[in-house]
Amino acid sequence: MRASRKEIVAFLASSIEALYPAPERMRIARLVAAALSGENEIKFLTDPGEIIDVEVEQAAHELGNGRPAQYIIGTTEFCGEEFIIREGALIPRPETEELVMWAREEAKRFTKPRILDVCTGSGCIAIALKKLIPSAEVTAIDLSTEALAIARENAEKLDADVSILQDDALSGMTSLGDKKFDIIVSNPPYIPSSEHDAMHINVTRYEPHMALFVADDDPLIFYREIALTAKRLLTKGGALLFEIHETLATQTEQMLQSLGYNTELRHDFLSKPRMICCHQKE
Repeated sequence: MRASRKEIVAFLASSIEALYPAPERMRIARLVAAALSGENEIKFLTDPGEIIDVEVEQAAHELGNGRPAQYIIGTTEFCGEEFIIREGALIPRPETEELVMWAREEAKRFTKPRILDVCTGSGCIAIALKKLIPSAEVTAIDLSTEALAIARENAEKLDADVSILQDDALSGMTSLGDKKFDIIVSNPPYIPSSEHDAMHINVTRYEPHMALFVADDDPLIFYREIALTAKRLLTKGGALLFEIHETLATQTEQMLQSLGYNTELRHDFLSKPRMICCHQKE
């Protein structure tokens, strides 16, 4: 498509008119246009009238079908780093960056913190923590072969020395043996299946369901099982941190307290209860 930057953005935005509100349409359109043209997004704001030549027709078609922009361009930014992302791994969210920063805060109590990321997906949490805390020894686990492949690509791309293992969070994480960790952090599946139909198609049609959904009759299964395993894995004074479902915050906190943890609940930048930090009671 040969057109001005402004026209290219408008063309892409028109393909998702039925899916997103106007400000988000323009943000997505600029992001995709910049990535496909190889230009900085700023150029689309400072010099919108310049004529450029970029193939955006296929991207417009995919966007119109609900495919997330991050999967189309193949990358996403998280904690200041550019991660590879594609179907098979959950797209990192801004609120998860806040979980990373809290984990870093907790890790400051240890000279060379040993960190475990459970349900790592793209590896964004584990790799971000390794980049933020170079002295840390970081391990990441996931059950999905596809997600692990993406996590390993990201670790190599970002030159992050992270041990990436296949293991099941619901089966005691036996591959870790008797290893100990100062920080355990997890953004596990937590959306009850009954919420599926109310969610946006860019999530339900493209992002991996095993990383998102849990059964309605036991929505806290990952939190409970990880917390139980953490009793074996955590060092004395260590911290267990979770991203949580905002509507299940109280229920999650009560369950963790019943397992013998002291808990602190924090809200995210949208003022939603989204994170919990746990310490084992003395």
